[in-house]
Parts: sequence; C-alpha cells; structure tokens
Amino acid sequence: MSHSSNLEALIRQMPKAELHLHIEGSLEPELMFAIAQRNQIPLRFPSVDAVREAYNFHNLQSFLDIYYEGAQVLLHERDFYDLTRAYLDKMASENVRHVEIFFDPQTHTDRGVPFETVIRGIHRALIDAQTAYGISFRLILCFLRHLSEEAAMQTLEQALPFKQWIDAVGLDSSELGHPPEKFKTVFDRARNEGLLTVAHAGEEGPPDYIWQALDLLKVSRIDHGVRCLEDPKLVERLRQERMPLTVCPLSNIKLCVFPEMGQHNLKILLEKGLCVTVNSDDPAYFGGYLTENYRATQQALNLSVAEVIQLAKNSFEASFMPLDIKQAYIRELDALLQDSLSKTS
Repeated sequence: MSHSSNLEALIRQMPKAELHLHIEGSLEPELMFAIAQRNQIPLRFPSVDAVREAYNFHNLQSFLDIYYEGAQVLLHERDFYDLTRAYLDKMASENVRHVEIFFDPQTHTDRGVPFETVIRGIHRALIDAQTAYGISFRLILCFLRHLSEEAAMQTLEQALPFKQWIDAVGLDSSELGHPPEKFKTVFDRARNEGLLTVAHAGEEGPPDYIWQALDLLKVSRIDHGVRCLEDPKLVERLRQERMPLTVCPLSNIKLCVFPEMGQHNLKILLEKGLCVTVNSDDPAYFGGYLTENYRATQQALNLSVAEVIQLAKNSFEASFMPLDIKQAYIRELDALLQDSLSKTS
C-alpha cells in the first residue's frame, strides 16, 4: 500500500468530530428536488445537474444567495428530519463520532415556518442517529448577522422553551459590515441563560472581528479565524488561550478566501501551535464532507500522519463534550499514531 493510500485509509478510519457544519448547507440537490416535489414548491432549476452548476461562487454573498434559495423547500418537521438524518448517515460512514451542528432558525421563521417545527425535526434526527450509530451531538443556534440584533433577540426568545436541546449560540451569514459587537446584548442574554457562545469571525472580516468575538461575545471557539495571521498579537493570544479555530478548507477555496488549497494557511496555523480543526461548513455546496476536507488538505499541504492525527485530536479537544470522553478519544488517536509510526519505521 502506498503512503498516500495509507493516509487516506487513516483519515477515513480515525475517530473525528465535526464542529462547524450548517445543517441547511448539507442539503444535497437530490434531496432538495425530492422535498420540493413533496411540498409542491417550484424550483427555478430544471434539474439536479443545473443546481450543481449553479454552485460556482465568487464570494460569500454569491453562495448565501443560493443557500437561502435552497432552504425555501424546507417546510415541515419531516423535511428537517430528512435533511439532518441524511447528513448523520454520511457521518456514520466516515467514522465521525461527534457532531456540533449549526442551524439557522431565522432562515425558516422569516418564511413563516414555526421555530418548533425546525428544532423538533433536527432534534429527532440527532436522537435517532445517536441510537443507530452512537454519534453524540451538540446543537448550536446561529443568528443571522445581516439581520438586526432585535431580530436575533426575538429568535432567542423563541428558542428558550427548547433550551434543553440547545447547547450554544453562534453568529453566521454575511460577515463584512456586520461586526460581532452588533450582537453583544443578545450574546450576554444567551450566556445568562446558560448557553455557550461561538462566532464566525476572520473569514472575510478582519482580525478585529476576532478580537471582538473574544472580548465582547466571550466565545468558546472562533469559527473560521483564518485571517488571524495578519495580527501577530492575536495569534499569540489564540495560542496561549488554546482558543479553537474551526477551519473549513474546501469552503475557503470555494468562496475564494484562498485562491487554491496549496496556499491555505492551515499548516502554518498548526505549526504556530494553534488549536485548529478541520470541518466542512456547507458540504453540499462546497464539494466535500469531513473526510474530503481532511484528504484535500493533507494532499495539498503535504501533512504528515502526526499532523493529520493532531487535527483529529484538536477536534475532540475543541468540542463541548465532557472532559473524560474527550480524553478517551484523544488516547485512541494517540494509539493510532503509535501504530502508524511503528508500521512505517
């Protein structure tokens, strides 16, 4: 077996956690069409292939436009169940042991779909997949940052009756011109309600947005964060605090954050001692789920076995799982590394 096929097998077989996944972004064109037919919603695309062809984006906004359009087919609890279950079935096949998924209630409530319909469908699929595959989970409610903080606060109010199903709040959608400070009050309220906080920052936005997420939103993780390298003081802080970055390599290429994978800064972030993780973001739109993100990154950046396993260890360290369970997965990965090194020595 060649070194590259050995590494490919290792990537597929090793336990992994995914911490940056928008469930609406896992809506494959085939499922979009099936649900549209079931709900008798006309799509402007004549075929599945036409949808895939539309997935050529030149920036974050061009992606978001079609992302919100695709979500229009989701109306009933069954739709949200089918969407979530399809993603989890795929994760089971890739030995993903734990997922922390985002959902965007405003994308649906603004269309008249009740909050309860959205969360019940997603939650039921998470429970069923945990029973079927043993995949543990956390659920993160994201506020859409291009909307007002008042709208975010209304969404939080709608969520509170289901607080036992929600672990954290996050911040996503159009980053430029919508700094984290805009949402300080609603994040304070969420933390007072016992919820953890995360935020997208430093994808298209400047390093200052990462500082704001840390200091004003008091986040436990930075989603993306790749622009931190522009600010050495920030990099040092992220390193010292072991602040996780949930990096999404294929997404970064598809949205032109980096021109090509060989120029991605993930290896540099890793070498600087940051707690960087690999994730798929919106896999139906960006050409790959978690394993493909590991594989593409490993090949383009020539990551070693030790670096690939470190990324997987980071994914558990950065998760919201109990410490003893994190440590068990990290020990399992350390054993895999030792085994792998002994075979090559």
